[in-house]
Amino acid sequence: MDTHPPSLTTALPSDRVEFLGVQIDPLTVDQLLQRIAQIIDQRCRALVLNVNVHIYNLAASHPWLTDWLNKAEIVFCDGAGVMLGTKLLGKSIPERITYADWFWQLAALAEARGYTLFFLGAQPGVAQKAADRLLAAHPRLQIVGIRDGYFDPTPGSAENEAVLAAINAASPDVLTVGMGMPRQEQWLRDNWDRLDARIALTGGAVFDYISGDLTRAPRWMTDNGLEWLGRMLIEPKRLWRRYLLGNPRFLLRVLQHRLTGN
Repeated sequence: MDTHPPSLTTALPSDRVEFLGVQIDPLTVDQLLQRIAQIIDQRCRALVLNVNVHIYNLAASHPWLTDWLNKAEIVFCDGAGVMLGTKLLGKSIPERITYADWFWQLAALAEARGYTLFFLGAQPGVAQKAADRLLAAHPRLQIVGIRDGYFDPTPGSAENEAVLAAINAASPDVLTVGMGMPRQEQWLRDNWDRLDARIALTGGAVFDYISGDLTRAPRWMTDNGLEWLGRMLIEPKRLWRRYLLGNPRFLLRVLQHRLTGN
C-alpha cells in the first residue's frame, strides 16, 4: 500500500506511565474498547500492543522491542508483574487486561458495531476453532479471514506475500496477530506499513485460549497475580525458564531502577 489513513496521535493520553523505558497507557478494559472503537470510527489506524514481564525481559536483549512498543498508539498492561513493578516505583496501572478475558468483549463490540476481524496465528485449525466459538456466542460477528501462524515470515518470501495479500484483500477493521513474543512484534514491525488494517493487535496465545485448546489457571490464581504459576504448571517444559528465571531477572531490574534510577 502506498497511502494509509492517519494514525491516531491526537487521542494519546497525557497520563501515560513510563516504566523501564516503555510508555504504558493506564487503561481499563472499557477504556481500551472505547479507544479501539474511536480509532475505527474515525477511520484512523493504530498499533495496539501490550506489555508483560516476558516482553520486558526480551526487550533487555532486543532493544528494537522497546522502540517498537513506543511507536504504538496504545500500549496496555497484560501482566500482574508489570502492575507490581510500577507500584514499586510509585506508579499506578488500574488493571491487568488479559486476552483470554477481554477478547470476548472485543467480539461483542465488533458484533454490535459491525467491525470486521482477521485472525492470524496459532497452529493450523486453532484460529478457526476460536472463530467458531466466538461465532457461537456472537452469530453476527464478521470474521473476514483466518490464517495460521505457520508460514515463512521473511520479508519478501512467497508465503509472507500471500499472507499480506489475504489480509489486504479483506481490509479488516481489526487484525489480531497471535504468533507469540517477539515473533508477532517482529512481523508487525516488518509489515505494518504494507497492511490495510485499522487496528493491529498482538495477542500471543489468544486463539489457543479462545478455542479452548489451552486451559487457563484456576480463577483464584488468575485473580491474585498467580496466572504465571498456573501457566507454568500447565506447560512446564515450555514455560519453566520464562518464569523461574525470567521473573527474578525482571524484579531485579525493577529494584535496581528504584535504587539507582537506571
